[in-house]
Amino acid sequence: MTAQAATGQAAAGELAGRVALVAGATRGAGRAMAVELGRAAALVYVTGRTTRERVSEVGRPTETIEQTAELVTAAGGKGIAVPTDHLEPAQVKALIERIDREQGRLDVLVNSVWGGDRLIEFDTRLWDLDLDNALRMFRLGIDTHVITSHFALPLLIRRPGGLVVEVTDGTAAFNRRYRGSLCFDLTKNAPHRIAFGLAAELTEHGGTAVSLTPGFLRSEEMLDHFGVTEETWREAVAQEPHFAIAESPALIGRGVRALAADPERARWTGQSLSSGQLAKEYGFTDTDGSRPDCFGYFEDVVFGGKQATAADYR
Repeated sequence: MTAQAATGQAAAGELAGRVALVAGATRGAGRAMAVELGRAAALVYVTGRTTRERVSEVGRPTETIEQTAELVTAAGGKGIAVPTDHLEPAQVKALIERIDREQGRLDVLVNSVWGGDRLIEFDTRLWDLDLDNALRMFRLGIDTHVITSHFALPLLIRRPGGLVVEVTDGTAAFNRRYRGSLCFDLTKNAPHRIAFGLAAELTEHGGTAVSLTPGFLRSEEMLDHFGVTEETWREAVAQEPHFAIAESPALIGRGVRALAADPERARWTGQSLSSGQLAKEYGFTDTDGSRPDCFGYFEDVVFGGKQATAADYR
């Protein structure tokens, strides 16, 4: 076992020579995963629809894939921004052909495309949902992942040891509870089955596929929702007490970095993982030095009635 496998801390340069694609790296978890792969010296292609010239339907012009690529490079890797709509097969095909032409390999594929938060209608019956929005969620959260893997996997399997990470919301165990909106529930459970199926298909090629979720994520959009910043996020706990368990995007980023650098990662294949679980397994922490266990907190305290606080799960 390598030192990294024992401690979970990927050494500087540990991913040198590796090529990653983070699909959906404009902001939030996607951006953080790209940056952390760069911190271990990987070359990272980052994709999304918001660029300095064009804003996607999400409507957040201050977060662009060019910024993400610059952050990857500043962290120690090399970031390459490629504007891509992952619902357009021709664009995804061209993206993979470019990676093949420029690098001749793909070692890590992170499917983090989403952008559907604005479409969710919680506590609304299926027959009362806006059907167009509901079906758009499927397109954004499921079709994009299938299209991307369809074109990317032939390049990834050229070398044994490839890693596919399907990013979602909620572990498979947590999502046994209804997520409050049928189409959101279906969309966020699908990546678990995609990873499970890809694990079976990649086995003969020495590949690993997992689904991975953050906990209560302090994304840029969530911070804006509460009117706080990453520095002042604790002020939002007065509005939403459960925000006390929130984690920065860096935590899931460090999880992907640890997985990519672990020569024994195949032990995880087909499984549903969380950032908190990987933090405990690999020994890394969030930016504040804590190790938040969001799903343990929700299972025990929020749903289970245990007398404890979020501080007990950090």
